[in-house]
Amino acid sequence: QVQLVESGGGLVQAGDSLRLSCAASGRTFSSYAMGWFRQAPGKGREFVAAISWSGGSITRYVDSVKGRFTISRDNAKNTVYLQMNSLKPGDTAVYYCAADPRPTWVTRWGTSNEYDYWGQGTQVTVSS
Repeated sequence: QVQLVESGGGLVQAGDSLRLSCAASGRTFSSYAMGWFRQAPGKGREFVAAISWSGGSITRYVDSVKGRFTISRDNAKNTVYLQMNSLKPGDTAVYYCAADPRPTWVTRWGTSNEYDYWGQGTQVTVSS
């Protein structure tokens, strides 16, 4: 079991940066692959970024955020981060972090139902 708590969201202008954090409970954080998803009003949940377990040597991004967003993890702090630069109004959404303990993550990293545990979400609003 792991509990996830996101923070760092807010209201920013286009071009600004934000860093989201997701703090996890438990002593086995390093054994979970982690993902960030987002959901805009009236839309489904969309994959944003993911990072593999342990040292996080594998990262994946949706095309729309490549070059702007960076996912990272600090296992000593049981935390995963999403650094978001050059934000656009289209990035406005509730952002959720999620944890996946299964090896199937390597092929299903972009699928929301692959992840077992979810945070409550943090709102990111980007004004033009």
